[in-house]
Amino acid sequence: MDLLALADFNLVARHEGFGRAARASGRPKATLSRRVAELETSLDLRLFERGGRALKLTQEGRVLFERTGALLAELDETAAAIASGGDKPRGRLRISAPLLFSQTAMGKLAAAFAVKYPQVRLEVTTEDRTVDMVEEGYDLVIRVNPDPDDTLVGRIFLRDRLVAVASPSLVRPGLIPSGRIRPADNSAIPAVVRGAADQAAAWNVTTPSGKSRIAIDPVLRLSSLLMVRDAVRAGVGAGRLPISLVSHDLAAGRLLHLGDVDGPEIALWTLYPSRRLLSARVSAFLDFLKDAFPMGTPDELAAYVGG
Repeated sequence: MDLLALADFNLVARHEGFGRAARASGRPKATLSRRVAELETSLDLRLFERGGRALKLTQEGRVLFERTGALLAELDETAAAIASGGDKPRGRLRISAPLLFSQTAMGKLAAAFAVKYPQVRLEVTTEDRTVDMVEEGYDLVIRVNPDPDDTLVGRIFLRDRLVAVASPSLVRPGLIPSGRIRPADNSAIPAVVRGAADQAAAWNVTTPSGKSRIAIDPVLRLSSLLMVRDAVRAGVGAGRLPISLVSHDLAAGRLLHLGDVDGPEIALWTLYPSRRLLSARVSAFLDFLKDAFPMGTPDELAAYVGG
């Protein structure tokens, strides 16, 4: 495949037209048109639908554009790095991050990273859904307990755990060791839960005295863990929340610890395609996360997020 023709095809696709691509690059429109036609001939595919004023990618053209754009960008960055005598992070870095981590920590992280690496253009999209990194053009994805994927490699950079907490005004007296508390009887306590899918009638928790089961009566359903925390702070009901999100409240006595919720740990992963070489900008962001959370503990995240 002719890389020059492929680069011209990407240029036209990115600017959605031969004229706009020619004006942006300073190259003749006729040359771009000829190069794209040659690429279509060599592939025996139509890459653009030509008609009227609009120039649209065909299905095959869109697949080619999505899969080759990032690779060509990396080639350009590599050439620029060699020419400048180093491999400094530069270019666009697209990251997909989960909602809660984005709301609590990603803004601060992104700002500090931008200051440290001014030649990197960082773009962060907040979403909890599964994304196709190659198809959607992401360089790095942050996810909580992701499903195994043979096409991706990654590492855990943070760990957290769920705890059951409640306002002191909500829980009946009955102190147990270490200053933690529990309901005095087995009656259901009001609870704030996340989303309509949570239909649990009780929470299984571990306390210093052993396993316990807390019967709950969901009185409020909210879609965000930050909303759940705020409602729990207000005394509406107990809640299950990451310890990093409530550690300051527990230390200050604004919330009381009912127990550690039984279940798998919360692990935050950074993921990237295994078939691609790790770019300097991705490596820089991974190292940046390591510096921000050297031990990867909930306490580090809580300290970073603040009160």
